[in-house]
Amino acid sequence: MRPNSPWRNSDFRALFTATSLSQLGTNVGYIAVPLIAVSALDARPGQVGALATLSTAAFLLIGLPAGAWVDRMRHRRLLITADLARAALFALIPLAWWWDALTLWQLYLVVLLNGCATVFSDVGAQSVLPRVVGRDGLVQANAAVVSLIAVGNIAGRGAGGALVQLLGAPVAVACAAGGYLASALRLTAIRRTPAPAVTGQPTRLSTQIAEGLQHVFNNPELRALALTATLSNLGSQIINTMLPVLFIRELGLPAGALGLFWAVGGAGLLLGSRCARPIAGRLGYGRALGLVGLFLAPAGLLVPLIDRGPWLCLAGTGWLLALFKTGMDNVLGVSLRQRMTADALLGRMNATFRFLLTGALAIGAAVAGLIGELAGAHATLWVGGVVLTLAFLPVFLSPLRTRRDLPEWPAGKDDDGAEQRTGSLALAGQGRAPR
Repeated sequence: MRPNSPWRNSDFRALFTATSLSQLGTNVGYIAVPLIAVSALDARPGQVGALATLSTAAFLLIGLPAGAWVDRMRHRRLLITADLARAALFALIPLAWWWDALTLWQLYLVVLLNGCATVFSDVGAQSVLPRVVGRDGLVQANAAVVSLIAVGNIAGRGAGGALVQLLGAPVAVACAAGGYLASALRLTAIRRTPAPAVTGQPTRLSTQIAEGLQHVFNNPELRALALTATLSNLGSQIINTMLPVLFIRELGLPAGALGLFWAVGGAGLLLGSRCARPIAGRLGYGRALGLVGLFLAPAGLLVPLIDRGPWLCLAGTGWLLALFKTGMDNVLGVSLRQRMTADALLGRMNATFRFLLTGALAIGAAVAGLIGELAGAHATLWVGGVVLTLAFLPVFLSPLRTRRDLPEWPAGKDDDGAEQRTGSLALAGQGRAPR
């Protein structure tokens, strides 16, 4: 184990284990909640779609102010509270079902409030990670987290489907609540994170939000990372939204074939996250993003070739390569943007990215539905494939393309009000989190 390995850090191990447990809750809920709506409440397709929309709407509604709020809070306490809230919300569903009092409107409210808690959990987790592992362990830590999410996408939803099959959807939702509760308990093992810095005059919320937006969009490297990630999400969502229609209705393929196709994409995401560090070590961090994007960009144009027989294998190969690039982007892009941001702005920077990326998912789903109605499923996939192919351009045309090393840690005020030195953290190399 390397001296600067984040696995030496007990706080990172606690955070990683808690993330594993919360991912279990998320993936089981992803499967079980819509099945409750369909099987127990006779929800129509439009109502199931509304349920999915409400689950991500919170990022658009409170995503930007959440970043400013996160910068004002203790991260450990915030993460525990968010998981406890998600556990309580998911526990309400099986209780209402057992009491024969569950309604579709209650499901709408639960997924919306759960989305709000997820906003704070996601932004808080990305903001606390640099403080937990220090600058030297950041890339390896992000690789581990992205790999975990990829494994969750492959196996977690399969486990959720198995729980629904064996125990029923309400019991599966109760298991999801248990995952969030266990995550909250595991987070208590993290040593206390420092209180946010107290300034003489309180800053207006709108001013703090504007500072986060300016930090991202006034920096050409951060702006390029944001645009590339947004386009990648947009293209992927356009494709994913239309895949069930194409597989089941137009090609008459079994649902298992669709699940396998998605699993191939999850495998690509996992491989990309695991290969990110060695590729960046050879090519350089920014150069890896630009050059890998250049060579793998055409893979997005293979996905719309989906058909029976060998065409399905060819499209699956394109999907694997496209998601391989996404896995690399997630590790290197998140590490770069965390290194370019002072502690006091981490929450707002992460919230700005989450707002853009989740907004792209909502827009992508709407665009896919519109094009699918007007021009058909295959035409929709071509639009998504083109967007996915062009997504690398903002990074490739930016100063990031020539960057070999991670940027120096920005100078600024730490949480105790002390001046940080550029290129170092007070805790760098000590393998422990701030108290």
